[in-house]
Amino acid sequence: MRRLAGFRFAALACCVLALAACSKKNNPIEDGDGPGIGKAAPGSVQEFQTEVGDTVYYLVDQSSLTPEGQETLRKQAAWLQQYSAVTIQVEGHADERGSREYNIGLGERRAQTVRRAMLAKGVAEGQMTTVSYGEERPAVPGHDEAAYDQNRRVELVYAQ
Repeated sequence: MRRLAGFRFAALACCVLALAACSKKNNPIEDGDGPGIGKAAPGSVQEFQTEVGDTVYYLVDQSSLTPEGQETLRKQAAWLQQYSAVTIQVEGHADERGSREYNIGLGERRAQTVRRAMLAKGVAEGQMTTVSYGEERPAVPGHDEAAYDQNRRVELVYAQ
């Protein structure tokens, strides 16, 4: 019985090693053909999200950009100019405080602030659409300041 268990273990180990060896073949990242380990492909949604940043955050009841938001927006605009075939949806959001109608309006003002700033920085009008979700699509569930901080935002959603 022990001998049979030993053979089963050896067979399983061989299968695992064979599969691991097969998975290493034709891997463009490891073969040097891709962007590199941990690096997103140029022009990809992953690059936009990780290297540029897809979210601009706001202070309570504000639609004007913070200095941090202005810096994020500068990087976003430069990236969008470089990849002019990419289209984005500018999504305005608010935390749950305030009426539904007020938060839809606040999200719209935030989205329009980002849109106008992008246009001023040279992003083509045809690259962007805007929408406000108000409080309807929170990034973080919760009813505390930490959640509210993450939910007061504009997200640039990569559409292409």
